[in-house]
Amino acid sequence: MSKLIRPSRYTALLGMRQTEQGIKLIKDFFQQNLSTELRLHRVTAPLFVLKGLGINDDLNGVERPVTFPIKDLGDANAEVVHSLAKWKRLTLAEYEIEPGYGVYTDMNAIRADEELDNIHSLYVDQWDWEAVINKEDRTVAYLKDVVRRIYCAIRRTEYLVCETYPQIKPFLPETIHFVHSEELLQMYPHLTPKEREDEICKKYGAVFLIGIGGKLSNGEPHDGRAPDYDDWSTIAEDGRPGLNGDILIWYPVLERSLEISSMGIRVDKESLLRQLEISGKQERRELFFHRQLLEGNLPLSIGGGIGQSRLCMMLLQKAHIGEIQASIWPEDMLKECAKLGMPLI
Repeated sequence: MSKLIRPSRYTALLGMRQTEQGIKLIKDFFQQNLSTELRLHRVTAPLFVLKGLGINDDLNGVERPVTFPIKDLGDANAEVVHSLAKWKRLTLAEYEIEPGYGVYTDMNAIRADEELDNIHSLYVDQWDWEAVINKEDRTVAYLKDVVRRIYCAIRRTEYLVCETYPQIKPFLPETIHFVHSEELLQMYPHLTPKEREDEICKKYGAVFLIGIGGKLSNGEPHDGRAPDYDDWSTIAEDGRPGLNGDILIWYPVLERSLEISSMGIRVDKESLLRQLEISGKQERRELFFHRQLLEGNLPLSIGGGIGQSRLCMMLLQKAHIGEIQASIWPEDMLKECAKLGMPLI
């Protein structure tokens, strides 16, 4: 409850039935726009994968996956996915996707270690997407071009929502601003990473923050990233700018920045080995996914995840993600949110 944001003078602009209709409108329209912008086709994704293959997303390396034994596989353990960052790259190879094309899917996850608040839930739903690229595409310029395409799809969806529900007014800026995490550190050296994000987003409205996972000049990463999907090596470590980042939006309802997407150009053989060494995770080289990559069996790619409930929350201008999705919440949070006019599903 200590992290619950209690927005002043909050009034839900849509009732519960209209909200459900709005959720469907956004999901149907946005995924079609995303597919068109990035030339993606939909695939079916797993809810769980076998433990020990290196396929599950390790996030920051401390989150515990939900695990259960499978009777017909001799009680081999399966893990509910955290995301599909590595599974998608295996799928690109299996489907023999050509450069310039890719896949997207509905990803549903359970993250039991999340600290529950206005934007964090035990249940995570996102559009996971991945596209094949050429070697010459592994540049910051290419990354920025893809970010702009995604942001255009978000703004088109905002326009549709505001046309459908005139009581909702648009707030997204026309363009998205790019800044590197090291540059942001130099701008606000005395602030925490989250406070830096809030300041830059309040200034520009929409920001893509580049280079997340590697150490900055202060010896700390801006935020954690697993070493085996995004290429996050930073200037402070090896003179490279980093090829990943987050799409962040200044969200006036909560008066804070809101992460909508984490994405990036994926590791190649060299950057995987470098980042495993930096992270002290060299033992992962023996896992199935990592062997496939190191043996040259996986294509170069770019990919990411876009939060479905977060996007709907933002575009419908809700104050709590529980107004968008059904999950489990502490009893005191349920009561407090009801008093504040934001009833949780």
